[in-house]
Amino acid sequence: MSAPELMGLLARTLARIDAGMAMPSRLCQACVEILGAQSGTLTLSATPEARLIVSTSDGVSTQIDDLEETLGEGPGRAALVENRVVVTQIDRDAPVDDAFPLFSHMARTVGGTGTTGVAYAVPMRVSGHVVGVLGLFANERLARTLDDAQFLADAVGFALLGNLDSLDWSTRAQIHQATGMVTAQLRVTPSDALSVMRAYAFANARTLESIARDVVDRRLAFPQNDITAAESERTEEP
Repeated sequence: MSAPELMGLLARTLARIDAGMAMPSRLCQACVEILGAQSGTLTLSATPEARLIVSTSDGVSTQIDDLEETLGEGPGRAALVENRVVVTQIDRDAPVDDAFPLFSHMARTVGGTGTTGVAYAVPMRVSGHVVGVLGLFANERLARTLDDAQFLADAVGFALLGNLDSLDWSTRAQIHQATGMVTAQLRVTPSDALSVMRAYAFANARTLESIARDVVDRRLAFPQNDITAAESERTEEP
């Protein structure tokens, strides 16, 4: 479709979506509907380590994004770093993707056993710079071309940057705070501290956000003399 046709379709689709929803959620849902996906996410990101999920349509895409955040690898991160559309098959019978093997293996179990479909990660570009990623999950191929998906991702990215003040940054701030606390506990670099939290989340089948929350609330500590995290109940005041 031409750019004017896609913008018209986006406007008409947004008009049909509940006006009571936050605009990022409406934009995400519109992309899912227009492109013929089953679910989607919108993520803003200045760097691969500073990602903020600003909206989600729920479904498998949410679990895929959680998995990427925990593992530190996946199509979304590749799209962000390499500035290209990344497409990967999620299927127990498909070969593991060499670009992100751990993610490729683990993603087969999201949404329950036997999850089958295609994950798409489309970079959102504004003035030539990648500002985030539109993530999509489809049971089959998308209903429209990757060029159409790229155009919509760029348009949505521009719209999101115009509404930064309305976004909830609390989750990202909590991860940063927890990273700083683990950095001090283990006397390691922030990058290594984040890797420790990711490893702990993966080993315990939890999300990185939940681990960060426990660290900040002092329900979880990482002793310097034992890099294996230990849950600790603290009775003293922080």
